[in-house]
Amino acid sequence: MYNSYSQILNELKNKSHFRDLKDFQGKDEKFIYYKGQKLLNLSSNNYLNFADNKKITEEFLNYAGDKYPFGSASARLLTGTLPVYNELEELLADLYNKDSALLFNSGYHANVGIASALCQKGDVIFSDKLNHASIIDGMQLSQGKFFRYPHNDIEALENLIKRERNKYKNALIITESVFSMDGDIADLKRIVQLKKKYNCMIIVDEAHAFGVFGQNGLGVCEQIGIISDTDLIIGTFGKAIGSVGAFVTGSKVLIDFLINKSRPFIFSTAIPPVNVAFTKWILENKLPKVKAKRENMLKLGKDIGGKSHIIPIIVGENKQTMNLCEILFNNGYFTLPIRPPTVPEGTSRIRISLTCEIEEQELKILKECLNENTLAKQKK
Repeated sequence: MYNSYSQILNELKNKSHFRDLKDFQGKDEKFIYYKGQKLLNLSSNNYLNFADNKKITEEFLNYAGDKYPFGSASARLLTGTLPVYNELEELLADLYNKDSALLFNSGYHANVGIASALCQKGDVIFSDKLNHASIIDGMQLSQGKFFRYPHNDIEALENLIKRERNKYKNALIITESVFSMDGDIADLKRIVQLKKKYNCMIIVDEAHAFGVFGQNGLGVCEQIGIISDTDLIIGTFGKAIGSVGAFVTGSKVLIDFLINKSRPFIFSTAIPPVNVAFTKWILENKLPKVKAKRENMLKLGKDIGGKSHIIPIIVGENKQTMNLCEILFNNGYFTLPIRPPTVPEGTSRIRISLTCEIEEQELKILKECLNENTLAKQKK
């Protein structure tokens, strides 16, 4: 009965595409325990070391006590809303100086739910070709049309908008700010110019920038001063904040529309209240105190050839990428091979992801292990 599935899995194994779940023994801020080894974790999105942090966990539990349940047991539109949900949404709206905010269960839920809801029949989306799979899935589920423009190619985007914009009612430009697999940054100022010139809306996914960039850690939109020009900003709590869930913030009409039309929001059981409370506590009490650390992390990323805290080491072929991971493991580093379809064919890579407690000397052996020509490519 399952022969066709087994055949596909065998093909994946033969092409070094097969994925499996790792049996980790534990995590401790910037370290991970795997196969009996304590390794520097270079594959984590725990950018500010709030997750797996015993001191922070203990401090929060002392603050929270037994005030917050461990389960919501309902969708938000039923009985799944308690005061702490509204408080977090109000806090986010205030931070961004927007009308409203809305929580989602994950960044994936947010992107699928936003793109599929807002792009109605007769509407169009212009999407960066390297946008996350969740954005692509949301566009495919929408009733509208979508076009993908070459990565960060603003001239190509404008030509596409010129050709297509007048055929549709509403037009949305969707882009990540910091791209998850390349670590580079969208040219958001020029995209804002196109928004104004061609009457489009802009949706920016700040998943990998929220908590890291900007004076207050709100992301690249804050850092370059375009929050007011952005129609919707999406952020996640499961990366830099060390919690779970996601949010979108923008005008009241768009948030109300999502409450009424976004299926992942409507039909999902709400995040447990204790997690919502933890997120709010981190934003109010911990995020303001780590500005210097996150700035040092970004500087370290640039020093080793990246454009942010995410540094892609592009190897090319799957097998060679996996071999390099093994070499790094034997030298005390945990990395993972990033392979198609996550990245384009022929660009398999190691995605080095820094966290704010990693120090320069801890990467000395890493640099020695990596081919100097490969690192040189990242600096160009």
